[in-house]
Amino acid sequence: MPDQIAAPDDKVVLLLKPRGFCAGVVRAIDIVELALKIYGPPVYVRKEIVHNKHVVERLAAQGAIFVEELEEVPMGARAVFSAHGVAPVVRQQARDRALRAIDATCPLVTKVHLEAVKFAREGYTIVLIGHKHHDEVIGTLGEAPQRMVLVSSVEVVDHLEVADPQRVCYLTQTTLSLDETRDIVARLVRRFPAIQGPPAQDICYATENRQQAVRAVSPQCDLLLVVGSDNSSNSRRLVEVGDNWGARARLVDDATEIDPAWLDGARRVAVTAGASAPEDLVEELISYLDRHGFHRVEEVELVEEDVRFALPPELAAASARLTQIATL
Repeated sequence: MPDQIAAPDDKVVLLLKPRGFCAGVVRAIDIVELALKIYGPPVYVRKEIVHNKHVVERLAAQGAIFVEELEEVPMGARAVFSAHGVAPVVRQQARDRALRAIDATCPLVTKVHLEAVKFAREGYTIVLIGHKHHDEVIGTLGEAPQRMVLVSSVEVVDHLEVADPQRVCYLTQTTLSLDETRDIVARLVRRFPAIQGPPAQDICYATENRQQAVRAVSPQCDLLLVVGSDNSSNSRRLVEVGDNWGARARLVDDATEIDPAWLDGARRVAVTAGASAPEDLVEELISYLDRHGFHRVEEVELVEEDVRFALPPELAAASARLTQIATL
């Protein structure tokens, strides 16, 4: 933890870094915006492209049309799969409807899908650690529905039965709590000593970095404000981590949801944002705190992020052509 925490007499905002957009979210938003620019509206998006209502509203204003299922998309139209990934059955539906599909699945989610396919082909029972109704989990389960079981708590592990305890593996949703996942994995290992895990952890770098930052400052702040939507798994996990490590944590979509009573008696307020929350919402929240006496802002950076994901080839090529034309 940097030696930059203010003296007790100061009202200070501890602005955590990294925060906000991860590489997968940046890529997904870029995909929708580029598709609109290159092909023109409407561009249909299955589910929310990322779990943030402000992002969805802004893209809708540009001409994106968000649908729950592909049956709502006209035959032959252009459709984008969200960053959370889709099951193979959804890709088949797109082909059946002759849709011109663009895949905005986060590469780190794709990694989990590929691991599921590999383990299923090798005859393993796959324990997927995650939250039942989350879009990412639904997509991952769809890769091997006959060989995969979902576990969401230590208690569920205690009642888990598998066909062959010697051929069991586990995978995880990418946006889980590190602490909670560690406990579940530990219980799985105790019950099934031969269990295998992924070659590298499935919880994504951005989720881990944001949770570690919250863990570092939570014991030293009076209030933690997490900018993010209620259906954002990684944002909700930040609140849980803050609560578990001593902070009074609150999730807000934007500054309008702050209850002024939360600031009563507070001297240090930590601020972060989930991986799908835009930075301008953080800036508005900082301005709100400034108007309430928190004039001093200290950025607390624990790790530097420099991750970028490539666009789908067809969009990258089309974007390059547009750039070339613009420079002529």
